[in-house]
Formats: sequence, C-alpha cells, structure tokens
Amino acid sequence: METIFLDAAAMTDRAAAHACLAGRLGLPAYYGRNLDGLYDLLTERQGPTRIVIRQGDTLLSWLGDYGKSLIQTMLDADRANPGLEVLFDKDE
Repeated sequence: METIFLDAAAMTDRAAAHACLAGRLGLPAYYGRNLDGLYDLLTERQGPTRIVIRQGDTLLSWLGDYGKSLIQTMLDADRANPGLEVLFDKDE
C-alpha cells in the first residue's frame, strides 16, 4: 500500500492547499484545483493508497469552512473508493 503524508500546516490558504495536494498526490495537470476535481481524482485512484493528513486541526484553523469541506470531500472519496484510506494524524 502506498502511503502519502500531507502536512496541513503547509495548506495556509486554498491555493496552497491545492498545490500541496496536487504535488504530494501526483495529480494530473488537468486537475482543476477545486473540491469536485479532487473528489473525482481520488475516487478514480487505482491501487491501495493511504493518505495521512498531519496536523488536521491546523487545516481547520487556516481554512475554516473550506477546510471542513476539504476534509469532508476526502472522507467522501474514502467511502466511495475501497482502495483509498484517509486518516488524520493530529499528534504530529
């Protein structure tokens, strides 16, 4: 299983969050850097993948309601794709 760590402290605004996601997850150039596009790409992802988001509380601090929506999008993709697991590590 591939494990990808995301540092939420680097996601200081929407643009930074999507840049981090695109880079760490290896998302294609056509990724629209929005939540719908993120959901589509995560649900289509092949192979077992675990995404661990470090400092999830920081994500909420930086992004507020958008951070909540981002987290929900990732959890929805987790439920839709049996090969995807999204975890939040708040202790890092």
